[in-house]
Amino acid sequence: MSEASQPFINENVRRYTLGVLVVVYTFNFIDRQILSILIEPIKQDLGVSDFGMGILSGTAFALFYATLGMPLALVADRWNRRNLIGLSLFVWSGMTALSGLAMNFWQLAVARIGVGIGEAGCSPSAHSMLADLYPADKRATALGIYSLGIPIGIMFGMFAGGSIADAFGWRMAFFVVGVPGLLLSLLVFLTVKEPSRGQADGLQTLESEKHPTIFEVIRYLITRRSFCHLATGAGLTAFVGYGAMTWAPTFFVRSYDMSLTEAGFWLGLVLGIPGGLGIVAGGWLSDRYGAKDTRWFLWVVAVALFVAVPLSAAAFLVDSWWLSLVFLSFPIMLGNFYQGTTFAQVQGLAPVRMRAVAAAVLLFVLNFIGFVFGPPAVGFLADVLAGSFNTDALRYSLFTWGFVNLWAAFHYWRAGIHLEGDLARVGGE
Repeated sequence: MSEASQPFINENVRRYTLGVLVVVYTFNFIDRQILSILIEPIKQDLGVSDFGMGILSGTAFALFYATLGMPLALVADRWNRRNLIGLSLFVWSGMTALSGLAMNFWQLAVARIGVGIGEAGCSPSAHSMLADLYPADKRATALGIYSLGIPIGIMFGMFAGGSIADAFGWRMAFFVVGVPGLLLSLLVFLTVKEPSRGQADGLQTLESEKHPTIFEVIRYLITRRSFCHLATGAGLTAFVGYGAMTWAPTFFVRSYDMSLTEAGFWLGLVLGIPGGLGIVAGGWLSDRYGAKDTRWFLWVVAVALFVAVPLSAAAFLVDSWWLSLVFLSFPIMLGNFYQGTTFAQVQGLAPVRMRAVAAAVLLFVLNFIGFVFGPPAVGFLADVLAGSFNTDALRYSLFTWGFVNLWAAFHYWRAGIHLEGDLARVGGE
């Protein structure tokens, strides 16, 4: 049966699909970020430097995640997206479990590469599906809800990783979080429906229609100034976010003498609750004010990032652990405003047949700047500062990170200026 002849998906199916995708994305971030709470025991067990742990937690995963996202998105624009998500979930969950068997740096690096390869097939497919389920005026909210998988996944990863590592060792933490994803993949295969492409926009596409190549999609997107600015802004925001998120647990262990269980619990709460509120609030505020003035779809993010900078600086300078957590909760919340609206505007800028690849291009830029360079750069600077600041080296390394959000805010401001004109061009091409 062709995509154009598929039945209309009702509201219950729409909500169920979004709910399952949120759970899938939650496992995505549990498996992606659990390494951050395990840095200290892995470092001591395997004898790895801070820079090396930054490579393991960021670069080894992100290089393959970012690079393979585009070819897998090309598959998603041609094939059943539900099946691709289910298969991807099975692969990355299995590789997470296998991480617990690693006996040295290189074996763990290979396992992390496997997690990155699996996760590369998830978000572009999910973004494309949700764009076909929700119209443009509800898309930022829907993609914001989907992005709740990030803070929820980080929160549970911190909770589980810290407590399990303290009780049973870091290897068991990988087993416990990896195996349930294998079962969830069966649920995706058996219960999620594939929506018709273009459905939410009142469009119909046929399987015989021409599919653009990756290079055609990239060429299309880079001619949109709004995309160039928002992708750069998203990458810089992720550079700050992934760097801080990866190393914050280690910071609290080193600077405040917390156990892994304590650091995992408190940071899980901060990254999960304020982080989730920021994603929802950012999507809702962007939809509300962007409906009146298109520029505010992205200017909301610019304002949030600007306000986050002094609060982030304060979080890493105070002497009290609880005051540090209080200050940190605000930049965590504001730094997540970009999630829903950034992905939503890219789906609006891209024609229907380009949407999965367009999402992958954005994720490539975001993760290449943010995840490939963020965690190892924090670790590298901490190694450089160690001679002068000893255990506080990581504190001052993280302190510098928040100021990059000023640069990101500039790009979101410029992206908002060009957004209306670029959106208007979509229908005429």
